[in-house]
Amino acid sequence: MTRQTILNATHRAAGAKMVDFGGWDMPLNYGSQIEEHHAVRRDAGMFDVSHMTVVDLRGARCREFLRHLLANDIDKLKKPGKALYGCMLNERGGVIDDLITYFLAEDWFRVVVNAATRDKDLAWIEKQASAFGVKVTERPELAMIAVQGPHARAKVLALLDAGDRERVEKLGKFVAAEAHGPDGMPLFVARTGYTGEDGFEIIVPEAHAVALWNALAAAGVHPAGLGARDTLRLEAGMNLYGQDMTEDVTPWEAGLAWTVSLESDGQFPGRDFIGRAALEKQKQDGVPRELIGVVLDDKGVLRHGQRVVTGKGDGEILSGIFSPTLGKAIGFARVPAGVHDGLKVDIRGRELPLRMVKYPFVRDGKACEGV
Repeated sequence: MTRQTILNATHRAAGAKMVDFGGWDMPLNYGSQIEEHHAVRRDAGMFDVSHMTVVDLRGARCREFLRHLLANDIDKLKKPGKALYGCMLNERGGVIDDLITYFLAEDWFRVVVNAATRDKDLAWIEKQASAFGVKVTERPELAMIAVQGPHARAKVLALLDAGDRERVEKLGKFVAAEAHGPDGMPLFVARTGYTGEDGFEIIVPEAHAVALWNALAAAGVHPAGLGARDTLRLEAGMNLYGQDMTEDVTPWEAGLAWTVSLESDGQFPGRDFIGRAALEKQKQDGVPRELIGVVLDDKGVLRHGQRVVTGKGDGEILSGIFSPTLGKAIGFARVPAGVHDGLKVDIRGRELPLRMVKYPFVRDGKACEGV
């Protein structure tokens, strides 16, 4: 049965086109996906991301557990409120999921995982946590709204309790804090996002989610759906689980080497996280494939699954869109390692030249150099 977020009726009342996304009934757009995309790039937009799963981890050995669970190094988080993006791997080094972890106290960490991977993520986390005595608690009573764009922070700050406003305004990127919104509603405000724009992701009790959404709308924040979220995140060079990474793809092959920490801090030499041995072996043997950014300068649209022709064998388009900001097709491709020139994409039997570029494709609303 398709699940619904607490904001489902609100989306439908606003005329949203609803689609099934990972077993959830979610808004694709509210009329014009392009207008929603530009609203986020130029002003402020909001997304219902309540389908994502909030999980609290509690116990004296939480940090030790996360050292084992994550490929990134949880010891980078030294102050409460700090957040870390990283991957949770299987023994083969494949990506079970990518997630954000928040350090709230030494015996309390919070992770936010993807909606489509909820069941397997919870089963995996609980299985690994048992040896460390860590209690795993899903928080289904919490909703989440992402507010993104150059004016997003200002519009959110205006709705906060005056006593919290200055403190939240000073939050650095990838830092969270508790605050109070309209009528004193409790909020967990994180300066994170999935669009390449500044803004907040706000966790709020379901009982207050509709009121918060309506207050944001009244403040001039534009509702945006999954369509705009996808074009925005790809322009920003951000991976999507299930397309750009899977359980059969390692971080080396997914452009996520920067999220893997093999170094020791001296206190815990050779941190033995799940998948480490497989990653070390693949790195030693040579990574066979890599993720690259590509641009199609000809007319056409890049789509997931299209064949990429190279001089060393075929690759494929992973994520592909027509970029509203750039006015051309962009995407991620997985190709044989080291193949950066002479690329072509097969679009309905026509082989069109692809140009490799460094991503992100868009920063601060403008094309990055070389794109």
